[in-house]
Amino acid sequence: MLILFNKPFGVVCQFSAHENHPTLKDYIAMPDVYAAGRLDTDSEGLLILTDDGRLQHRIAHPKHKEIKIYWAQVEGAPDDEALSPLRRGVDLGDFVTQPAQVKIIAEPANLWARVPPIRERKAIPTTWLEIRISEGKNRQVRRMTAKIGFPTLRLIRYAIGAHTLAGLQPGEFKILAT
Repeated sequence: MLILFNKPFGVVCQFSAHENHPTLKDYIAMPDVYAAGRLDTDSEGLLILTDDGRLQHRIAHPKHKEIKIYWAQVEGAPDDEALSPLRRGVDLGDFVTQPAQVKIIAEPANLWARVPPIRERKAIPTTWLEIRISEGKNRQVRRMTAKIGFPTLRLIRYAIGAHTLAGLQPGEFKILAT
């Protein structure tokens, strides 16, 4: 079984209780399913869960090169030159990222409101980026954009491989046969 879940902002990617935040158990009441990868509590979007350990490993492990597509709303207005370090790979201190595919996009259509909303400053614009990576290490996209001077304000994982968020509102999931 494969479950596609649109993880809302503030939800912790675990099934055990958390003292400050809702968890996956508050949305998905199915035994013996596990997340194939994680999303930070302050990130939103596609999370894949499965009851198949081998499939979970294949989806989550970087050696399998599953492309993940993120929509990142960043502070500021980067141009192509400012984004070029992301395309080459960024030294984050503990590792150097693989080259990412990055482009500036319009705000995604039919995007739900985030609760709570992001902080906005009237004098500083924001820009949406589509970032494609195959790694997905801890807080990687946020660290990458911060390193080049454009901190991420909102981060949504739109796709993992061929699976997308299409048709799923925050907190909704759909079950696919494997």
